[in-house]
Amino acid sequence: MKFSVHTKGFTDIVDISSQVRSAVASTGVAQGVAHVFVQGSTAALSTIEFEPGALRDLKDALERIAPMDARYHHNEAWGDGNGFAHLRAALMKPSLSVPIDGGQLQLGTWQQVILLDFDNRSRKRLVYVEVTPSA
Repeated sequence: MKFSVHTKGFTDIVDISSQVRSAVASTGVAQGVAHVFVQGSTAALSTIEFEPGALRDLKDALERIAPMDARYHHNEAWGDGNGFAHLRAALMKPSLSVPIDGGQLQLGTWQQVILLDFDNRSRKRLVYVEVTPSA
């Protein structure tokens, strides 16, 4: 199954926990793994405590690692100015696996599933959720 998320770009961080939970619930699987994947080379998935301080810290860390205004060979090749977005997405990764027990995602109390859009414009992102039941 899949769902779409509208993003603003520029390290927009969106809590997609409820959409992933709904996708898992629709399968009726009690034990297994939810595999979550975002389509596109300038977006990623992760988990975090979804609160303003942690989100700001993550954005600041990514800016130190792959600054928006640095020189990127990708920008020279394509002229689209989003070399930083490709690098950040490659470092963060496009997929995530979360165990399912009792039909529920096994996230920690303060742990949410997030989509990060690093591109330099707004986007419509497709997120795929594949649920694999335990044998």
